[in-house]
Amino acid sequence: MSVFDDLEICRGILESLPIGLAVVDIQKKIVFWSDGAEHITGHLRHDVIGHSCINEALLHCDRPGCEFCNEDCPLAHTIRTAHPAEALGFLHHKSGHEIPVTVRAVPVRNAHGSIIGAVETFVDQRTATPDYRRDSLNLPGCVDEATGVASHAMMLFYLRETLATFSEVNVPFGILHLRLEGLDHFRASFGPEAASSLLRVFARTLEGALWKTDYLGRWSDAQFLIILNGCREEALYSVRERIRRMLAADVIEWWGERRSLPVSAGHAAAQPGDTIEALIERAQKSLETAVAARRYSAASGGTPSSGS
Repeated sequence: MSVFDDLEICRGILESLPIGLAVVDIQKKIVFWSDGAEHITGHLRHDVIGHSCINEALLHCDRPGCEFCNEDCPLAHTIRTAHPAEALGFLHHKSGHEIPVTVRAVPVRNAHGSIIGAVETFVDQRTATPDYRRDSLNLPGCVDEATGVASHAMMLFYLRETLATFSEVNVPFGILHLRLEGLDHFRASFGPEAASSLLRVFARTLEGALWKTDYLGRWSDAQFLIILNGCREEALYSVRERIRRMLAADVIEWWGERRSLPVSAGHAAAQPGDTIEALIERAQKSLETAVAARRYSAASGGTPSSGS
């Protein structure tokens, strides 16, 4: 008998893989959950073994804020068609934020060739903070203590540097202005620790949604600012809405209930001769336009609009 016929050795090999790995049966109930899956999602194996993958541990989608864990998810597709499936998606971390992942599923067959389940792997696609930026954020006053992202002062520095580069070599960039609506009321109702916890969840989701060349910071108490390097004006709106939908799915567990806040978003593209003040003002106007459009739509009974 080969040493690899030993099930414990095979299990050890699977556990050592630096990726998340889950096995489900034909009813899509989780029967195996690797150490890597625990590390990526925050869900321990005893939280998920025996539960349906449709529950939160394996929510993934091909675009943020969209759950496709019914018949369209890679696992269900693989079990139904007997073909491997792959997708780019997002997993909900146990802490409440979303994690970008590459998802792959393959069928599992018994000795007679019948499908009895599927194996899914997921690879964390979050990018680490570049060394030069990590070093700069170690300086006093450069990090927002509540969220761990860049402070307002640091974002002003990044804006000056990015605008200077734009003026010299015309590399396009834009900014996103994000605001949590009702944060003061949320803090008064549930306490400052709940508000800080929700802010951290939003910050983690935003970090996972951005490229290494982008900058993220806390602009004010309830606002985040993002600098999107290399992003042209025509792409800003779709990026904004993608990120806004991601944040709409963020929640925290507090006092036994799932808590969250709506997020409004605006954007602006850099223009020749721009100043920081002019760029920020356009993004703020875009945000307020989006808020007004959503309120008008809600008052008229229509489908909420995200604005322009």
